[in-house]
Amino acid sequence: MPRRHPKRQFLEEAGALHPHPDRVRAELFDRHRFFDPLDKVQVKYEMLRAHARDGRSVVSLAEEFGFSRETYYATLAAFGERGLLGLADGKPGRPGPLKLTEDLARWVLELHRRQPDLSGRALAERLADEHGVEVHRRTLERLLGSGGKKNG
Repeated sequence: MPRRHPKRQFLEEAGALHPHPDRVRAELFDRHRFFDPLDKVQVKYEMLRAHARDGRSVVSLAEEFGFSRETYYATLAAFGERGLLGLADGKPGRPGPLKLTEDLARWVLELHRRQPDLSGRALAERLADEHGVEVHRRTLERLLGSGGKKNG
């Protein structure tokens, strides 16, 4: 099994691996080995810098650096809020643990068994009132629709 390059693995784990390095057409990334199109944080930073320093249009920069205009503006906002850390995507997936634990799911199922006419909204309100846990009504409706089996 071929071993992946350590930098590529690090970028991937850090949420900084550019999924489409082939789309980066900025001359900077062709001329200098220092600039790596695999490094999405570096690509985004250079895109922002080129606009700030050279005043180039967002449309042309986004295209040249392999992103959409929307990504440019989202990147600018993230950089403004969090600095360099805002340029990394972070780890994919849920940001934290699920609110609906197995015990709470059992509680909801039991309540539904005793009072089957309660709506998802009513169940969510009861869960919030009695257990201090707020979940969207659709979460509970999906739980009930799955026969009590929690997915994911």
